[in-house]
Amino acid sequence: MNDQGILEIFVHLAYLVSAGLFLFGLKKMSHPATARSGNALSALGMLIAAVVTLLDRQIVSFDMILTGIIIGSVIGALSARLVKMTAMPQMVGIFNGFGGGASAIVAIAEFYNMSGGETAIPAGTAVAIMLGTIVGAVTLSGSMVAFGKLQGIVSGAPITFPWQKTTSAAIFGVIVLLSVLLVCDVGGAFLFTLLILLGLAIGVLLVIPIGGADMPVVISLLNSYSGLAASFAGFVVNNMVLIISGALVGAAGLILTAIMCKGMNRSLGNVIFGAFGTGDLDPTQAAGTQHAAVRQTSAEDLAMIMAYARSVIVVPGYGMAVAQAQHAIREMADLLEAKGVDVKYAVHPVAGRMPGHMNVLLAEANVPYDKLYDMEDINPEFARCDVAFVLGANDVVNPGARTDKSSPIYGMPILDVDKAQLVVVVKRSMNPGFAGIQNPLFFHDNTSMLFGDAQKVATDLVREIKEA
Repeated sequence: MNDQGILEIFVHLAYLVSAGLFLFGLKKMSHPATARSGNALSALGMLIAAVVTLLDRQIVSFDMILTGIIIGSVIGALSARLVKMTAMPQMVGIFNGFGGGASAIVAIAEFYNMSGGETAIPAGTAVAIMLGTIVGAVTLSGSMVAFGKLQGIVSGAPITFPWQKTTSAAIFGVIVLLSVLLVCDVGGAFLFTLLILLGLAIGVLLVIPIGGADMPVVISLLNSYSGLAASFAGFVVNNMVLIISGALVGAAGLILTAIMCKGMNRSLGNVIFGAFGTGDLDPTQAAGTQHAAVRQTSAEDLAMIMAYARSVIVVPGYGMAVAQAQHAIREMADLLEAKGVDVKYAVHPVAGRMPGHMNVLLAEANVPYDKLYDMEDINPEFARCDVAFVLGANDVVNPGARTDKSSPIYGMPILDVDKAQLVVVVKRSMNPGFAGIQNPLFFHDNTSMLFGDAQKVATDLVREIKEA
């Protein structure tokens, strides 16, 4: 066997090791306690794959590659250090977009590199180029719109216009037609440039009609798109590890998207095309005129009740994220546990603005993993708990989802907070949630409202519990 054959075997074995590390990493990332080590294993797999690819391709000049590595490393390090945990959904959205954009650039570069020659681009490669370009472009523009909605640059409410679905369908039809023509080697750079622009346009049109509170589904779906785009890019450049890693990300994203849709009891089509909800209302708005219609409590009274309770279940929602109250909540829980109170956290799968948003925030505040409970595990506990403490959650605790067939969220699985002995809901105002409907929970006999910023409320509770 010559040296070239030995090198080829070594490359394939290295790629096999990388694929194995990706799989083990994904498995570990399925549980919070092992997620960090899973992320490290996946990163190691990608490092091995990248190094082997660079050596295998016999690249003469590494100047541009090293420049890119340095720039990317600096941006990544600064992002990790400076971006707040509350802004993690936005950063995930940007990363999805960059991943899709990078894959699209690979496909675009290969098209211009291979076109114009004496022979046509092989059909299989041409199909991969078109798919990589389209999916990558959709991911890039769609993720930028998602970032804008999460950051508040673009309205969180669904943005619609007349004939929107028809326009999107027509653009998609043109994209399919252009792709077929280009695969058949009809047309050239002009049609391909038009294909890129239409791919970017359809990405925008797909995301603007989606409301802010549906972002968990959108983020996971765009994550899947970025993986698929990478896999198509792998077919374009004939790189096996890129195909495998992209397929894994794509499949994981689709599974997560299905879980998110199940958590809302809605189909993916309804999320994408339904223009559902009213969007995120300004959290600083106050509807004080409605406060008199509900029972209210104070931090002093609630602290006394909690200090002598047997069990308290904390239900975090988007209001906690906006107020960045997770650290104060963890301090409150520590004080209660020191007094012998059993404190647990109930996490709804679509709470927040990205999959696992509440888990990330609570982990940042060093809340123990074993204190976080999924909806299926915690729901039986509400009937036995003394206090359900709801922080800025709305639709995910709306009991109308069980009983009101006219409700837009009817059938959506919810946290059974209304079954607790006492329910205390922390909100800035009586504004409705994303679905745009009032929550009957707020008017139940066992519910008390505590109006105010979640962080201030939690800080006041910490002070009062210390004195209780």
